[in-house]
Amino acid sequence: MSDKGLPRDLAGEHNLPDDADVRVIDREVVDSEAVGVDNKAGKTGKNTSNKNDSSSDPDEVLDDAQDNDPLSFLPFEGTAKQVANWIAVFLAVWLLLNGVGMIGDGFKMAAGDQAKELFSFAENPFVGLAIGIVTTAIIQSSSTTTSIVVGMIAGGLPLNIAIPMLFGANMGTSVTSTLVALGLAGNKKQFHNGFAMATVHDFFNLIAILFFFTLEMFTGFLGKTATAIAPSLTGSGEGVIAGVFESIGDFIDMITEPLVELVSGLVEPLGDVWGGIVLAVIGIALILVSISFIGKILNALLVGKAQEILYAALGKNAFFGALSGALITALVQSSSTTTALTVPLAASGKFQVRTLFPFVVGANIGTTMTGLIAAFAATGAEAEAAMAGALVHTLFNFFSAIIILGVPFLRDVPPRCADWLATLAEKNKIYIFIYIGGVFFAIPLLAVFISNTLM
Repeated sequence: MSDKGLPRDLAGEHNLPDDADVRVIDREVVDSEAVGVDNKAGKTGKNTSNKNDSSSDPDEVLDDAQDNDPLSFLPFEGTAKQVANWIAVFLAVWLLLNGVGMIGDGFKMAAGDQAKELFSFAENPFVGLAIGIVTTAIIQSSSTTTSIVVGMIAGGLPLNIAIPMLFGANMGTSVTSTLVALGLAGNKKQFHNGFAMATVHDFFNLIAILFFFTLEMFTGFLGKTATAIAPSLTGSGEGVIAGVFESIGDFIDMITEPLVELVSGLVEPLGDVWGGIVLAVIGIALILVSISFIGKILNALLVGKAQEILYAALGKNAFFGALSGALITALVQSSSTTTALTVPLAASGKFQVRTLFPFVVGANIGTTMTGLIAAFAATGAEAEAAMAGALVHTLFNFFSAIIILGVPFLRDVPPRCADWLATLAEKNKIYIFIYIGGVFFAIPLLAVFISNTLM
């Protein structure tokens, strides 16, 4: 389809006619089968499709999510299975909140009033940024890194040291999408489009970090803004809203205090330092397990709904796409799911990377929900600081989306850079490993070395 004659909105996307079905353009299906938003295509259509295209079929995301249901062993079906799954989700969230509480208490036990001195090595913001990038690149979950950092803030980690770590968490999680695209290496055209779609997220994060990391170093804008908002969300402010959040915080304290105190009592004989370390490690383990479980089970429950939202938003403007991406990620609590839905669509060649780009931008916003939930588990004097840390992560992603999608020349940079890198990777796969090793490991460590030398 030519771009000529199609009006564009302020966000740069085509305003398609209301009767245009962007989901089925050039899509080959069996004549007797209709493919709707709910993707209920019959078995015949799937069996007759080209096997070479199977790796770029978005419907496989739905099938994989259902196959990976962590509670598939339960002898339930229908409504009973749905109820069991949702109960499991709430239990996992409860474990997540307990894990954050244990990290905070463990950090207090081990560090006492010396938390600032303990992390003095990270006062260099480049060190904090590198810690966030490398940690998230290894564990492949920005939600986990954010929750751990929020727990550490609740235990006394200074906010100014934590903020660069939260920035780094955004960048580190991009490795997932890059690795997803490697599965398309067998088809040259699909690989180019899919790899460009996977790495457009990286270039967005790089631009966002370059802008806001510099802004934060010189002005402290995000930290000050988050600190001003935090009291209202922790119940220490005034007014009806503060009262509502105070009640939420009290409820979370009530349901998490028994387990946190029980485990704290069990490690107490080890002494303050080792007991605190063990308690914090147990908390980290709970966060890792609970977030992984929540992502898998919500995937199984809601990935079909996520597909509906994605398809409904295709062809709309960039801000609507970002909102849809945020909603999808908030539903399934996994930015990787949003990527898994968009990479195959780009690989198939039916949609341009530029059209799908806003969805991964929205995924950054949606994934901040976990950190905000984790912040409610913080208690005491550090509760406001923990909430401020979670808000910094949210504001960073929110403002990044507005600025980069809202400024035309900035909006075009990530897709163009991704296309350039995909062209290199298409010629020689060694560029992929150079890129991953350089961006996610070598450059952060080099920045630390140079900044330590100059400071």
